[in-house]
Amino acid sequence: MPSSSMPSLRLAAVVAATALALTACTNASQTAAGSSSGPDGFDPSAIQKDEALAALVSPALKAKGVLTVGSDTSYAPAEFLGADGQTPQGYDVDIAKAVGATLGLSTKVETAEFTGILPALGPKYDLGISSFTINPERAQTVNFVSYFNAGVLWAVAKGNPKNFAVEDICGKKVGVQTGTVEEDPDVSGRSRKCVAEGKPAIDIVTLKNQTDVTTRLVNGSIDTMAADSPVIGYALSQTGDKLQTLGEVYDAAPQGIAIAKSDTALSELVGKVMNKLISDGTYGKILDKWNNSKGAVTTSEVNPVVVGS
Repeated sequence: MPSSSMPSLRLAAVVAATALALTACTNASQTAAGSSSGPDGFDPSAIQKDEALAALVSPALKAKGVLTVGSDTSYAPAEFLGADGQTPQGYDVDIAKAVGATLGLSTKVETAEFTGILPALGPKYDLGISSFTINPERAQTVNFVSYFNAGVLWAVAKGNPKNFAVEDICGKKVGVQTGTVEEDPDVSGRSRKCVAEGKPAIDIVTLKNQTDVTTRLVNGSIDTMAADSPVIGYALSQTGDKLQTLGEVYDAAPQGIAIAKSDTALSELVGKVMNKLISDGTYGKILDKWNNSKGAVTTSEVNPVVVGS
């Protein structure tokens, strides 16, 4: 996910098939754990405990017995609420469960506002798994374990009836999720350039839930939206042929599992777990289940060096 964090589905008025998932947006304060009602495929609950890695779990976490994960469950297909409006699902959720199972811990994924996850690492959440793009600003405050690659992609209404072009963006209405890299530095930077050139600023429509941004685009109240590439792909599949992509994916960057800056031991341990899941095929099976194998990484790194603003 973009710059500060993200997810939920509110397309009920558009596509009946997503109606239940969309009502989940109103339940952002709910927390839930349990099995996913997502697509058939690999079940992370079948993962066996790795005794050697489990032995490295801190006494406090081992005593708690639960790996608590903060996630903005409105960012399908990475993390979103299932048809019951309460159960988190998506490839990030499955990865969280796989990490917990490997360490012999149960996993509790709690729905949270994207921008509130990183500040709560440590006292509230053991991990933050919510499509966090790793950038220098975030890396100053938390540790990251890389696990996925995603870039920025744009979408418009089917047929591009407003003839929107990214090259002619000044004065246009652009939807983004609050706190994402799409909001800042991408679209905000483009807007500043517009103003510097004596053109109208971009009308940036920033909303807490990505699904609400998608709904705005479907109903025509914004001209375009920008989001992580997997999110745009999923939005297209869930809106009944109402949308299309515009241009190609750019600024591909690693996404990371976030851990409190002070907890280097847990960061190193999660890195080891991710590399085990990659090497034994579990990671690939999870991404295949959610049709997102294109974002797979071959190695997980703790605090990888990244460039950007």
